[in-house]
Amino acid sequence: MSASRIVATDCLVLFADLQEGIADLKLTISPELLKKGVRNLAKLAKLFDIPVIVTAVPGADGTAKVMPEISAELGPIDTFFRSTADSFLNDRIAKTIKDSGKKTILISGVATELAVQLPALTGVDLGYRTFVVVDACGGTSDRTEQAALHRIIGRGGSTVSVMTLAGEMAGDFSQPKAQAAIGILFEMARV
Repeated sequence: MSASRIVATDCLVLFADLQEGIADLKLTISPELLKKGVRNLAKLAKLFDIPVIVTAVPGADGTAKVMPEISAELGPIDTFFRSTADSFLNDRIAKTIKDSGKKTILISGVATELAVQLPALTGVDLGYRTFVVVDACGGTSDRTEQAALHRIIGRGGSTVSVMTLAGEMAGDFSQPKAQAAIGILFEMARV
């Protein structure tokens, strides 16, 4: 496996806190662009059979309404509820990630400063190749989001975009799966 390339067969996607009450805060990304990034990342996960983990913090009633863009692409998916900011501090989530056998984690979520940054740092510490999917994340301010991304990169994590993932995972453009991935790339490129 390449040290610098992302290979779909080694990936897992972590969608963190993309839920009502958090994802609808004023963020560094517009609601439309966040939904577009999340939806297309979910499409890539489905296209390339990438395992997905959805995490949320339960509300007072013990539930959370996750962005419908995820299930619209992947169908019904279990939500892992947690009571800590770092997904890796939940034993069930950490075990599910480990049991997947995947060594590359693609993280999407809000807020970048917390629900994305902390599992990214822990993932790096545990030896995972960790990528923050920047166009499927949102921070609470440009300044604090940049601080989070700098910290992640400084510790060995990386950033990537949905568009890049689509092009990189596509492979041979003459193949049907690659054509579908290129369609996702162009969907991300459209304003």
